[in-house]
Amino acid sequence: MKLYCLSGHPTLPCNVLKFKSTTIMLDCALDTTAALYFLPLPLVHSPRLSKLPGWELKECSGRVFVDSQPEFSLPERAAGSLQHRCDPHLKLSLHDGTPLHHRTYRLLMEELVTFMERVPKAHAASSWKNKEIQRLLPGPLKEVVDVCNWKKCYTLQEVNSALSKVQLVGYSQKVELFGAVQVTPLSSGYSLGSSNWIIQSHHEKISYISGSSLLTTHPQPMEQSSLKNSDVLILTGLTQIPTANPDGMLGEFCSNLAMTVRAGGNVLVPCYSSGVVYDLLECLYQFMDSANLGTTPFYFISPVANSSLEFSQIFAEWLCQNKQSKVYLPEPPFPHAELIQTNKLKHYPSIHGDFSSDFRQPCVVFTGHPSLRFGDVVHFMELWGKSSLNTIIFTEPDFSYLDALAPYQPLAMKCVYCPIDTRLNFHQVSKLLKDIQPLNVVCPEPYTQPPLAQPHRSDLMLELQPPPVSYRRCSVIPLPFRRRYERVQLLPE
Repeated sequence: MKLYCLSGHPTLPCNVLKFKSTTIMLDCALDTTAALYFLPLPLVHSPRLSKLPGWELKECSGRVFVDSQPEFSLPERAAGSLQHRCDPHLKLSLHDGTPLHHRTYRLLMEELVTFMERVPKAHAASSWKNKEIQRLLPGPLKEVVDVCNWKKCYTLQEVNSALSKVQLVGYSQKVELFGAVQVTPLSSGYSLGSSNWIIQSHHEKISYISGSSLLTTHPQPMEQSSLKNSDVLILTGLTQIPTANPDGMLGEFCSNLAMTVRAGGNVLVPCYSSGVVYDLLECLYQFMDSANLGTTPFYFISPVANSSLEFSQIFAEWLCQNKQSKVYLPEPPFPHAELIQTNKLKHYPSIHGDFSSDFRQPCVVFTGHPSLRFGDVVHFMELWGKSSLNTIIFTEPDFSYLDALAPYQPLAMKCVYCPIDTRLNFHQVSKLLKDIQPLNVVCPEPYTQPPLAQPHRSDLMLELQPPPVSYRRCSVIPLPFRRRYERVQLLPE
């Protein structure tokens, strides 16, 4: 049994498992952090950005950015030939193939495509990727690795083609793969429809844990008992901010928001169109009335805002028990339905059209993209950035907020960093592993040592007996377990 690691980012995993003549890809996450090296794509003409000197590379606020459509970093592509070489029978990708996550991913992909296609760039920058030129560039562009493999965003046609090949399964549903192994998705407790997986043969059991949460939020709780007694447990997708408490961050988010609105300022929340945004809306729903700010309008702006809010209300089987019971009353499980009915929350596909006539201040705007490089958020940064009355609150942990803000400096608006990441931390995962007792644990290398910035924090790493087997990008790991039995069928002749 071998594991091929195709991504060096523990929270954006892509691993290939070779087991019993099958090749199974575990996740294939898109790394959008490369967008931070590019200039923002404004929806409305920006005199500030259009006057910047330069051609492919432009200096803005003391840093050099690429003036082109943002590109994204892919997992290691050499694995394509690896898969074809070692697996004549099966190439399968296990990644949250539940009906709800299928719809969620479609929405997120459609949103990304729309963001890119509505602000086309006449020129595609490529000369800067030349190794001879890149060596001469200022940091951080100089340190970027693997730029030749960066790719532009996919098209809607490619999204539809990819998703047409997905087989949807429900939690605990067992799926046979060509008689070789059986795979089963389990609720991971992290987001609506998110899954962990069990890969099982007649004699061996492998568990895959990625992006899981033990906190009680809106999804179904994490299913733990089925993970017990695994021969190998592959662990990835732990929290990116192990020292930040999600409840504390939520409290800070609400108090900073209230402080700004009371002073007559606007609040900008860069966010994805699903996930934590549901919890933020629910928290504010309860908080704003108690803070006597019930008349403050909330605006949710995304090409898929309407679909996202609707889908979250109708897929009861993926919700926690408390929210499921509301559906059968019938009541909407999320309070954003009531916010929409009472006109406190309004949603729009973009800043153009109805939004411009309905817009009133002070207000709270939820919009994408969290990188601040594309989407409607770019417009609000240009609009509100010059006033110290306004505040931008970062809740998504995927991007360095200082790098996200770099092309907008100098900035007068206040900036608050309240990253909310409900995924497992090291304390929770250590307790979980004691309960489910896998024989062997395999994990990314960063999990086996303290963070570089905090070398004394041994509590921010996995300490297990036997020690976990670690991997990094491009490594091939023979997994520490030998198959001893095989079930064989003999035909009478």
